[in-house]
Amino acid sequence: MMTVEPVVRVTGVAAPLVRDNIDTDLIIPSRAIRMRKDGLGASLFAAWRFSGEAGEENPAFVLNRKPYRHATFLIGGANFGCGSSREAAVWALKDFGIRGIMAESFGNIFYTNCIANGLVPVALARTVIDRLAADIERAGEGRHSFCIDVESCTVRAPDGSVVPFALPSLYRTMLLRGLGMIDIVLEREAEISAYERRGIADRPWTVPARREGERRQ
Repeated sequence: MMTVEPVVRVTGVAAPLVRDNIDTDLIIPSRAIRMRKDGLGASLFAAWRFSGEAGEENPAFVLNRKPYRHATFLIGGANFGCGSSREAAVWALKDFGIRGIMAESFGNIFYTNCIANGLVPVALARTVIDRLAADIERAGEGRHSFCIDVESCTVRAPDGSVVPFALPSLYRTMLLRGLGMIDIVLEREAEISAYERRGIADRPWTVPARREGERRQ
């Protein structure tokens, strides 16, 4: 059972947003959250993207500037996605078009929400983050393309350099195959059932006595 589209490698523009402690309320304000995943991208980073009573675009914000208006990746700071556990933060990022985030570190729940929704979270040393962001700012038009390769766990920067990153094997499998955690568990259903049967055979006293008339398995 495939939960989301598999992610093997993704290529695109990366927008530098190197700020620490970007929380989920900044990513998507609670007033904009709906039960549906689509349409949330319009409110992504609303407090920064828009200003004034009429909600005009803030021209200074990175996602309102070329070539980042259609960014595929974000480059963030430490503790990206901290705060509440709202999964809608990841939904908003994906609806906007973001497919991967390179940051120094992530909020734990946000990180796992990314994996479950097919958005690649890449943790890199701060020195690497700062270098990549600086290179982007100096780059000329058309020289902002990155590639995140989940299969090899590497990031290819616009200058051709390749940076490895760590990804737990379970999460790598989930991204490559488009699986959720429940899917992973169900794939081992036969093993789980066999383990339960062995447990009953070895420790029958742990099984409640059947009531009279109860259907036998």
